[in-house]
Amino acid sequence: MLFFRKVLIASTALFTMGSYVAHADDSAKQELAGKQKERQSIVPNKKSQTVVSLENSGLPELVTISAARRPTRTDDIGTSMTIITEKQIQTQQRRSLTDILMRQPGLNVVQTGGPGGASSIFMRGNNSNEVKVRLDGMDINDGSSTNGLFDAGQFVTDGMGRIEILRGPQSGLYGADAMAGVIDITTAQGEGRFKPFVRLEGGSYGTFNQTFGARGSKGRFHYNVELSHYRMDGFNNIPSYIEKYYDADRQQRHEGNRNDNRSANIRLGYDVTRNFDVGLTARLIQGNNHSYSLYDLESEHYGASGVREQTNQNEAIVRGTAHLVSFHGLFDQVIGLGYMTNRNRWTETGTSYGSPVNPDPDYYRSSRLKIDWHGTFNFQQYGQLLIGAEHFHDTFNTSHTASNTWDSGYNTSASMDTTAGYGQYQGNWNHILYGAANIRYDANSRYGNHVTWRVAPAIHVPGTGTIIKASAGSGFHGPSLYQLFANQEGMGYSEKGNPNLKAEQLIGYDAGIEQKLLHDHLNFGATWYDNRVRNLIQSSLSIDPSYNYNYSYANVAKARMYGVEAFLNWKARNDLEFNLSYTWTHTRDETNNVELQRRPQHKFNFNTTWRPIDNLTFSGNILYISAWRDLPVIGSETCSTCGKGHGYFTIDVAASYKINHYLSVYARADNLLNRQFEDPIGYLQPGRAGYGGFTLSY
Repeated sequence: MLFFRKVLIASTALFTMGSYVAHADDSAKQELAGKQKERQSIVPNKKSQTVVSLENSGLPELVTISAARRPTRTDDIGTSMTIITEKQIQTQQRRSLTDILMRQPGLNVVQTGGPGGASSIFMRGNNSNEVKVRLDGMDINDGSSTNGLFDAGQFVTDGMGRIEILRGPQSGLYGADAMAGVIDITTAQGEGRFKPFVRLEGGSYGTFNQTFGARGSKGRFHYNVELSHYRMDGFNNIPSYIEKYYDADRQQRHEGNRNDNRSANIRLGYDVTRNFDVGLTARLIQGNNHSYSLYDLESEHYGASGVREQTNQNEAIVRGTAHLVSFHGLFDQVIGLGYMTNRNRWTETGTSYGSPVNPDPDYYRSSRLKIDWHGTFNFQQYGQLLIGAEHFHDTFNTSHTASNTWDSGYNTSASMDTTAGYGQYQGNWNHILYGAANIRYDANSRYGNHVTWRVAPAIHVPGTGTIIKASAGSGFHGPSLYQLFANQEGMGYSEKGNPNLKAEQLIGYDAGIEQKLLHDHLNFGATWYDNRVRNLIQSSLSIDPSYNYNYSYANVAKARMYGVEAFLNWKARNDLEFNLSYTWTHTRDETNNVELQRRPQHKFNFNTTWRPIDNLTFSGNILYISAWRDLPVIGSETCSTCGKGHGYFTIDVAASYKINHYLSVYARADNLLNRQFEDPIGYLQPGRAGYGGFTLSY
């Protein structure tokens, strides 16, 4: 019963192509280079050909690949976005994807149980399973989870060269699950001479991390290979008031979580000819998370003993691409083939009234095969036309062996296919009005056909440095295979899927203004957004005359999310930068007029980077999160918003020093003021923690 309660809790909470070198044709390259030259940033070409690499350009944050699936200056499209570079990740020393995302505007990241624990990403107040996450062009939302969300808990940042966050409905280009937005991750490309490295790091909570790898290029071949092992042991995530409520003894109060992560990240590429190249990317993850939560403490309080949980995750994401530029840059096309598989095992140990609590593990397995193609026609001053097609085949299986007379066991398998086609036109008028418009058709074998669209104009007011942006679009999110076909029964409960579920649908708008001053060293702006959703999929509960709890899913709600995102970026000097962002989010379930769960109304983040001398870098960060509604962990657990989480703020600092060409040392302190806070309710987050290490490179 404990597991199904957690399933209910999770349910309520809710191209960058693989090995993709940012490709642009001749005229696009000239346009980008000309505009960036005004900002003292030149996009370097690659052997004077039509292939352009943006990963290592002077200011790569000025160019987006994901917003239009081709290199476009962020000023020239109406999409609200944030671009995170590899340099920013390294400067702030953020080792996990959750750590870097939780500090970005428009996002709220919730993680249970500390490092390695299950995580959810909420964007602009939408549900966490309505955010599409892609890695090197492969869609990586987890089909083995109950609601199809992306769990970033075991994703480390090693090897990540670029993260683009697109806010607002993106289904017009990216289809299902891109209802709230897209997080697009690109692996860093190797360039130049052979550069091996080793990084060792240790610190609080038994942390001991090791990373080694090499990147570079040789002739037409380029490579980047990184292997890592992350270990944390001894973090206790149960708040003291819950320990007191359940009369925790000394051993229970000191019981800690343990996480062990092994990852491999690979990007290989080969330039076959001047206008044809192929690539391969792969990320392999093995995560073992041992946890002791408030629900295990509760079980022991009511008679169980030795209750502990273990989640083993094995994930592989592989993608190959072929890229061809034809007719002197007139036509640029990419074809890709990707495969993703997840194998998750959840086990609960311990005894209850002399019998094992859960002697047989629960298995959750999924796979995704994707083949896709897209091509861009470059009409030079008349704009660019993008066309593309994709096909997905998704499979799902969950199983549990019957362990006693009250446990019937289950084994459920299902699959679905999606075929999609899309098109987009992008252009400008007199370098004043820029924009893109797209439309997409998705045909799914389980939840039907859907047409989505998006327009995103941007107006440059001549001679003022003022840019007016707007966008409007539609989005949809289909039910997961678990929500459609789950079939589990036990003593006093059942979990049944609903094959008649409809896809959630959204209409979203935003509008904003940005201003550049002081020769583009000062940039600030604000965006208003408004999203309306219908057919929200939520957990449902019915109790029959025999007092059996019957869980399922239904399209029962509609909701509205609106708010403001504001930012200010100031490069005060060449060695000193300030970045500030603020997000105000208001969410409401319009069916029962209550706030949505785990959506704080206010979020503030301030970051500064200072380089007093060439080899020394300091970074500081202040994060503030306001209160939010949540599931109560003591009392009525059938009410998803009766609890209230307390707001909090944290201060983090980091420093690194390059001693010589081969050796760098670094240190960081997280939650410097040792604030004790929960997020979500019932799960304590780490207090003050210090880490340090060194990097040896050649």
